[in-house]
Amino acid sequence: MRILMLNPPYFKKFSRSQRSPAVTKSGCIYYPMWLAYATGVLEQAGYDVKLVDAPGDGYNLEYILSLAEEFQPELTVIDTSTPSINNDVQVAEAIKDKLDTFICLVGTHVSALPEESLLLSDSINAVAVREYDYTILELARRIEHGKKDGLEKRRNDNHKGAISKDIKNPVGNADLSGVKGLSYRQNGKIFHNEKRPLIDNLDGIPFVSEVYKRHLKIENYFYGGNLHPVVTIVSGRGCPNRCIYCLYPQTMTGHKYRYRSIKKVVDELEYIKDQFPQMREVFLEDDTLTVNKDRCLEFSDEILSRGLKITWSTNSRADADFETLKAIKKAGCRYLCVGFESAEQSILDNMMKNLKVEQVYEFVINAKKAGLLVHGCFLVGNPGETKETLEKTLAMAKELDPDSAQFFPIMVYPGTKAYEWAFENRYLTTNDYREWLTKDGLHNCVVSRPGLTERELVEFCDHARASFYFRPKYIIRKAVQSLLDFKEAKRNIKAGLTSFKYLVRGSFPD
Repeated sequence: MRILMLNPPYFKKFSRSQRSPAVTKSGCIYYPMWLAYATGVLEQAGYDVKLVDAPGDGYNLEYILSLAEEFQPELTVIDTSTPSINNDVQVAEAIKDKLDTFICLVGTHVSALPEESLLLSDSINAVAVREYDYTILELARRIEHGKKDGLEKRRNDNHKGAISKDIKNPVGNADLSGVKGLSYRQNGKIFHNEKRPLIDNLDGIPFVSEVYKRHLKIENYFYGGNLHPVVTIVSGRGCPNRCIYCLYPQTMTGHKYRYRSIKKVVDELEYIKDQFPQMREVFLEDDTLTVNKDRCLEFSDEILSRGLKITWSTNSRADADFETLKAIKKAGCRYLCVGFESAEQSILDNMMKNLKVEQVYEFVINAKKAGLLVHGCFLVGNPGETKETLEKTLAMAKELDPDSAQFFPIMVYPGTKAYEWAFENRYLTTNDYREWLTKDGLHNCVVSRPGLTERELVEFCDHARASFYFRPKYIIRKAVQSLLDFKEAKRNIKAGLTSFKYLVRGSFPD
């Protein structure tokens, strides 16, 4: 049985798999990581799978349709996001017009709104909610059995001289009622099955890097703070924190941090180093790797005990202590992506960030002392934000002076507490998900309230980026960094050339 796993075409370099899907000003484009993990599970079970990343490879719809017609998949799995959902459904419809294939949507948007997503088009047969690795595997098995049963019925009817009008598509005969985690359409009705429990045995899932090796080009993926090319994996899924804006824990992976074994993670690091000689860094995309100090120390010890020389980076909370930071640096960690968000304590509290402003300053001091680079994330427009707190946050960003920084207006997505807050207070300016992006596919803001409009938030972020990056102190520091380290120079030049035009023109050019 053939299965197409598709990250569908949209804007050029549209980064669908990140927490805030868009074309990014830094040129960042994420791996279709969750599709790739599910691909590994399907291949492990013996299915013929083709993983295609249209934005990563620059494929348009015409090419995807040609590829699909050649491959002839019985099952097509299409990734989605809130800003791209209308486009994603149109891609599904175009494929359905060409092929007799069962179409299942996956991703954060359909996990939050399964029925609404199914109602968008009759071409959508099903959606898989939350973690879908084993949901898709079970779906494939049911379709395969349904096809066999349908063919057998057709043979029997033909033998009796009957005409099987209801077996035109034997794939459609699959019994989907027991597939946990699936919502589906059958006989004009929509059914929602029992939710699938989150996966506890993550060691049972094949290395995602093996899937990359077979299906993707790692050179296609660029993260502004990472050395290029970068390979992205996770050492665990879920996050115990409950920040109101964070997309994946609320819609897909949950609030329990489930771990792969340290041995398996380091085995994969060794595999990556051996199989991708062009790789310069591994990014561990766990929501917050440093939330478990003991595991961080164990992870670092395992890398060191094997004598593994590898450069890696990860997401971190701004409350990791110096012992943890020093240990991961010794084990090859180069860079941390950290959500500082706001300089105002009341706003951090409103976001349920579970973080104190003083911890932020202490963390940055300790990270620099340990020799780690820090990418600071600042998210503006949260509950309690004012024009005064915006300027306070920008001032803090300059004072912290991380290696790089990003300023985002709040982007609320269905399934998150932030979306509920905006919806209930009537702060949403539109119900059209396409408006979550600008006409160029960049991040937009659709949250407007008294004292701060959506345009003011976007324009503040443009101003903050320019104000942060065009400081003489920052420019001199980056120049020195580039002169002293050729790898950092390549990263700085690539990131700088990509983002410079947006620093100059902003999000709303005349």
